[in-house]
Amino acid sequence: MKHLFVSLLFILVSACSSDKSVLLPEINGADITEITDVSPAYIFYDETQKDSVELNRSSLIISTNWLVNIDKRLTLKQALPSIIKLQEKKRGAGIHKNDAAKNFFTCNDTSIKNLGFIEFTDVVYNNKSKPNTAEGRYAIEIFGLDSIAIHSVNHKIVNLKSDDLVDSLQQLASSSSAPKQFTLNFNDKISFQDYITIKSKLIKLEQDNLAIDKNEFIFN
Repeated sequence: MKHLFVSLLFILVSACSSDKSVLLPEINGADITEITDVSPAYIFYDETQKDSVELNRSSLIISTNWLVNIDKRLTLKQALPSIIKLQEKKRGAGIHKNDAAKNFFTCNDTSIKNLGFIEFTDVVYNNKSKPNTAEGRYAIEIFGLDSIAIHSVNHKIVNLKSDDLVDSLQQLASSSSAPKQFTLNFNDKISFQDYITIKSKLIKLEQDNLAIDKNEFIFN
């Protein structure tokens, strides 16, 4: 708990020192609530900047775990270029790279009224190519929290709501013992809050023959 308090204080001081604030996305019941050896980056919602985005990464130390604080009001299209830029910086660190250091989105966990974290170290964002829906592979298309479609070569579920997403995936996985892989496809107009809401739900998936692809596809 001591480490968590220090991390929280550091984030607040860092944000306030530049007279800016980040409205963190909210989740409920984070799997990760404590991280040590951290440094922060901020992606602000700022209408005076190009695309309403301002990235502050001046406090980042390559060898640490990165806490990426993103304003929930930004769309995925606005936030994504900065997220990718941070990923490329960490992955291209060379001799200074620490393979044990991870990247996390910082969230407000309403269940504990404190910080929660979602790891995205190995996520690869794709905004040009399309996912493969060959046998055993499913594409999940997210247009919004109440507009989700799941489809494969010969199967499709449409007009699904986010609250029902996990149950639907588990039912598909239970239909046979064959392994099934699901690829996430996000409309770039959804808010970062909605993106995090979906991600936080999928973390709770527990099924041996079910896997979520690390490649995520962004469409407009």
